[in-house]
Amino acid sequence: MIGKQGRVTGRIAPGLVGEVMVQVRGGTEAFHAYSLTPDEEIPKGALVIVVEYHAPRTVYVEPLM
Repeated sequence: MIGKQGRVTGRIAPGLVGEVMVQVRGGTEAFHAYSLTPDEEIPKGALVIVVEYHAPRTVYVEPLM
């Protein structure tokens, strides 16, 4: 999971659990998402990269520049 790219489908913001779609196992799956930087907001539609993975369905992401 670490290093995979995804697209935000539910806004990631302080105090909120966002959602990211990531291509895995031959398909696209939804994961609960948090920003690696706690006070950062990442809008819906943004491209991100997974920097931490916590099984089974949680990822920490950073915006893809």
